[in-house]
Amino acid sequence: MSVGLIALLDDVAALAKVAAASLDDIAAQAAKAGAKAAGVVIDDAAVTPRYVTGFSAARELPIVGKIAVGSLKNKLLILLPAALVLSLLAPQAITPLLMIGGVYLCYEGVEKLYELVVPHAAHQHEAELGSINPNAQSFEDQKVASAIKTDFILSAEIMAITLGSVPESGFVAQAVILAVVGVGITVAVYGAVGLIVKADDLGLFMARTSSTSPLGRLARLIGRVLVVGMPYFLKMLGMVGIAAMIWVGGGIIMHGFEGYGLGGLGHFVEATAEAAAHAVPTAGGVVKWLVGAVGSGLVGIAVGLVSIPAVSYAVAPLWRRFKPKPRRA
Repeated sequence: MSVGLIALLDDVAALAKVAAASLDDIAAQAAKAGAKAAGVVIDDAAVTPRYVTGFSAARELPIVGKIAVGSLKNKLLILLPAALVLSLLAPQAITPLLMIGGVYLCYEGVEKLYELVVPHAAHQHEAELGSINPNAQSFEDQKVASAIKTDFILSAEIMAITLGSVPESGFVAQAVILAVVGVGITVAVYGAVGLIVKADDLGLFMARTSSTSPLGRLARLIGRVLVVGMPYFLKMLGMVGIAAMIWVGGGIIMHGFEGYGLGGLGHFVEATAEAAAHAVPTAGGVVKWLVGAVGSGLVGIAVGLVSIPAVSYAVAPLWRRFKPKPRRA
C-alpha cells in the first residue's frame, strides 16, 4: 500500500513538473509574442492621448479608464475568440479582415490631416457622415467610442501578430497566450497613457514644493517644466498618434498584399530602408525604421485619400438608404 502511495505521489510530482514547464513555456511565448507586437503597442500608446485632450483634469483618468475597459472587452470578449475561431475554421479570412482594418486606420488618420489642412471641407465631410453615427451622445461618450473603435483595429493587429507568433501551440495554449498578451499590453498602454495625461498635475504639485533644499529647488524646476511643456507635448503626441494610424494602416495593407503574392511595393520599401540603413551605418536601425515608416505612411496617405471620397459618395449614401428607420413613439 505504501509503495502504491509513493508511486502515486511520484506521478503527481511528475505531472506538476510538466504543468510548471508548460506554464513557463506559455510565459516565454507570451513575452516573445508581446515583443513582436511592440511596434503596434507604441502606436496605440501614441494614438490614445489625443482622445483625452480638451477635457478637464478631473475627467482625464475616468476617460482613460473607460477606454481601457473598452480595450479589454475588444481583446478578450471579441478578438480573442474570433481569432481562435478564424484560425481553426477560416484562417484565410484573417488577412482581408486586417486589411479592411488597415483601410479604416488610413481613413481616420488622413481625415484628421484633412481637418488640419482644410478645416471647412473637413467639417462639411463630417456633416455628411452625421447619419452614420449612432444617436447623439455627450462629447465625452463620442470621444470614448471613437477611441475604442480605433483601439479595436490596433488590438486586432496585436492579436493577429500574437497568434502568428505561436502557430505550433495547442488551442488552449494559444488562448492563454492571447489573453496574457492582451491584458498585459492593455495595462501597459493605458497605464502609460494615464501617467502622460496626469504629468501636468504632477508638475503643478512639484512646482508648489516649499522646500528650500537643493532637491526642493530641483523639484520646483522640473514641475515648472512639466506644467509649461506638457500641453505642447500632448499636441505633439496627438500628431504622432495621427501619423501612427496612417503608417500602421499602410503597413497592414502592404503586408496583406504580400500575403497574396503582390509584394512588389512592400519589397521596394524594404529595399529602400535597407539601402538607407547601409548608407548611415552609425544609426542603421533607426534609419531603417524611419524609412520603412515613411514608406508605410505614404501608402497609408494614398489609401486614405482614396477612402475619404469613397466614404462620402458610396458608403454614406448606401447607409442612409438602407439603415433602419427609427421607430415612432
